[in-house]
Amino acid sequence: MTTEGATAPMKSGEPRSRTLRALASLARPALIGNPPGNRREVRGKVLWIGVWLVFLIDPLDDLLGGAHTAPARAAGWAGLLLFVACYLTLVVRDVTRAYATVRTLVLLGLMIVLAVALPLGLGESWYVLLVYFAVSCAAALPLPYSRYAVVASAALLLVLPPLRGHDPAWDTVIPVLLGGFAMTGVRELVRTTVELRRARATVAQLAANEERLRLARDLHDLLGHSLSLITLKSELAGRMLPAHPAEAARQVTEIEQVGRQALTDVRAAVGGYRQPTLDGELAGARIALATAGIEARLPEEAPALPPEPAAALAWVLREAVTNVVRHSGARACDVSLTRRQSLQGPYLELRVEDDGEGAAGASAGHGLTGLSERLAAVGGTLTTGQARAGRRGGFVLSARVPLDDAPVGEPPKLPA
Repeated sequence: MTTEGATAPMKSGEPRSRTLRALASLARPALIGNPPGNRREVRGKVLWIGVWLVFLIDPLDDLLGGAHTAPARAAGWAGLLLFVACYLTLVVRDVTRAYATVRTLVLLGLMIVLAVALPLGLGESWYVLLVYFAVSCAAALPLPYSRYAVVASAALLLVLPPLRGHDPAWDTVIPVLLGGFAMTGVRELVRTTVELRRARATVAQLAANEERLRLARDLHDLLGHSLSLITLKSELAGRMLPAHPAEAARQVTEIEQVGRQALTDVRAAVGGYRQPTLDGELAGARIALATAGIEARLPEEAPALPPEPAAALAWVLREAVTNVVRHSGARACDVSLTRRQSLQGPYLELRVEDDGEGAAGASAGHGLTGLSERLAAVGGTLTTGQARAGRRGGFVLSARVPLDDAPVGEPPKLPA
């Protein structure tokens, strides 16, 4: 982990970090059911779904080693490729939505025709196609109809084999039911996840709107009276100027005082809006590390602190986590807030440690210098170094702020 001026030692970790992010972006669409948005996502999702085509090994083995005529083998290859193309077309798309469209019904119709004709024409090795047909129905049809389609697919395994003089394919019934109903469960899980994310985004938007309303209300309260007073005094000074220049000058002086006070109030208000909170940064760090695929261990909440030390630690945590995500290539990150005792009195220590490929002893850049200045303003200190003795890579950042008002004998409020 580095800051702006100390990023050079972290270059070796950047390729692995980019690789991990690329792999995560490939797997993400398949995991959450989103439709692929570009070619890379299409390849990733097809690869993810194509893994399950391994169960078509029996039809492939039948085509390669079965005692079929050349026309039957050619028809088998054509039918299998068409079936797989229909399956991928239906499953790769957004499975959170049901598409009872003509295109969907045509694809499912082709699949059921092939799933019935190929076993009847080529043998019992092809009954596995009904498993993929059930999964496709569960992925594409509205939920009630998909359940009926899964049950119907299982029923076909009891009807088709006797037509060829075989016993019902009981060993394939369970995979059909499991695969079909598992897909319906996945669809519901993905749909719920998407709805939760949309709800979270809505809550965030409402919170932002509420914050804008609060800002507008505060600015109105701060500036409404001052600007009205400035306007009245300006009009009064304009009327006094020809006949009473001294009174006009006094009004202008008062206008200047009111304007300066309004400017001071606005700066104080804006400074309060821009001031980060330690609890807010802990929550943001948890989300940022989880999004980057880094195992995070953080305290649930921060202890009560005066605004200035809390803001200084919040800035340190934000900068530290940002650099862990962007530069370290770490797999895990530990954040701790611990109350300690020294000869100078009690202090609170914020420690951010990762297991990435950072290097100790990096020269302090603008980021570390800025953090040190923020901490120095509240009597705190900042140290950085190698995470653990004898360990290759890793980076640790430790920030300390004094707790002058805390009782010396008070136990720590947060675990080490």
